[in-house]
Amino acid sequence: MEVTRRGFLKVSGAALVSGGLGVSLKPVAAHAQPLKIQYAKETTTICPYCSVGCGIIVSTRGGKVVNTEGDPDHPISQGSLCSKGGSIYQLSVNKGRLDKPLYRAPYATEWKEVSLEWALDEIARRIKDSRDKSFTEFNEKGQKVNRTNGIASVGSAAMDNEECYIYQKFLRSLGLVYIEHQARI
Repeated sequence: MEVTRRGFLKVSGAALVSGGLGVSLKPVAAHAQPLKIQYAKETTTICPYCSVGCGIIVSTRGGKVVNTEGDPDHPISQGSLCSKGGSIYQLSVNKGRLDKPLYRAPYATEWKEVSLEWALDEIARRIKDSRDKSFTEFNEKGQKVNRTNGIASVGSAAMDNEECYIYQKFLRSLGLVYIEHQARI
């Protein structure tokens, strides 16, 4: 049997139209799903990962983050985000994220779960002890400096600019002079 190109196209088209190849050309009813950001509060912020300062819109509903996306009105990024900024949603919505404080005692090999109150009290006590031991009120020239050289801080990459500002104000009030942030490292 000799098959011409024209004959092949006729048979193929007929098979396609009749559904013989498993392809239906009937229209499919589309059903729109509700938007996950429907009824959510939108807040703009800045990506914490590097010093570019890309804009992010964070959508929250009921105190929980439901979506993050690039801010198209932001003058720097104009809605685009890098892979790290695009995955920022996972900072707050992540099954692997710890939601209770863990403590490992000196020379211990295991972590134990502790209460948030105990952890905050312990951190405050250790900061106060270290600050009291290393606080310098006057330098060698007799000038008032009010600083502590016994504590340093390296900020988190998960903090936005607003949090970094408040955190730096807190650290400066303690007298810290060694303050750094991940974006500069």
